Amino acid sequence: MSEQQTTWVVNVPVATIWTSPSSPREIDQPGISNPVLLDDWYDALSFELRKGLCDDNLVQSQLLYGEEVIVDETDGDWSKIIAVRQPSGKDERGYPGWVPSIQLKEVKHELWNRDEVAVITKKAANLIDDNDKPIFQLSFMTYLPIIEHEDLKVKVQTPSSEGWLYKKDVVIASSIHDLAKGSGKEIVETGKQFLSLPYFWGGMSAFGYDCSGFSYNMHKAQGYEIPRDASDQAKEGTKVSRDELEIGDLLFFAKEETPEKITHVGIYYGDDKMIHAPLTGKGIEITPLKGTKYEKEFRMARRYHKTPGE
Repeated sequence: MSEQQTTWVVNVPVATIWTSPSSPREIDQPGISNPVLLDDWYDALSFELRKGLCDDNLVQSQLLYGEEVIVDETDGDWSKIIAVRQPSGKDERGYPGWVPSIQLKEVKHELWNRDEVAVITKKAANLIDDNDKPIFQLSFMTYLPIIEHEDLKVKVQTPSSEGWLYKKDVVIASSIHDLAKGSGKEIVETGKQFLSLPYFWGGMSAFGYDCSGFSYNMHKAQGYEIPRDASDQAKEGTKVSRDELEIGDLLFFAKEETPEKITHVGIYYGDDKMIHAPLTGKGIEITPLKGTKYEKEFRMARRYHKTPGE
């Protein structure tokens, strides 16, 4: 099959993008299998092992079921990919890294490019079979092409075959790029359903976000595609001053000794607070700015959402 006739997509509910094929440790094996054993992997990781994903530069990002990638090369059981839906300063085509080849699937282009997609808007939703039995659980913001509609559910194309999603769990759009653009308040309201969700470095799913993955996905749910990483998010959008903040603006932080290096991002909640995924060992929270380290480390704010009247 030629390149023009096929598309590479992710064939597990969540695939992790690793820095290199040698990055996964023995304890990470459940996260690089197919079927992926995400709960087993996350539960097995101690605080130090989770922290090592960041400190040792092992993980870059994650991909959701059915997400499209470019495969640049293969090396043994691994594929060097570009995540085309995750804008990045690292590559103009999208976010680069390595994924186990067993977690990818080559599908016919015409099967994957249909008139509508179903986008999961609940925290998680079951993909079900023809008998309404769960196949596996999918994350918030997973999107799959629609084959047909029924009253209560839609049949969707999957990387392996077909399945169903309940309409109550999804919104329907012509493509992932055509979601209705929401307000800053709607970005925050979307994020509140994830309060207390444990932080996960590189996380891009409802099973665990990092700080920029959280801000990226809450914007994506409201129709805005922004860069994947905080350092890139801080370079785009509309710059706003501290006294002009609106709910939904992104707040960027850096250590006092290295003010030029953005290390964290949160979403302005209003009332001098933010909602954010703080760091390994903590969950998504709403926290005040005044009197905290974030007040000292605040560097800038950017706005990606539309304001009332625009």
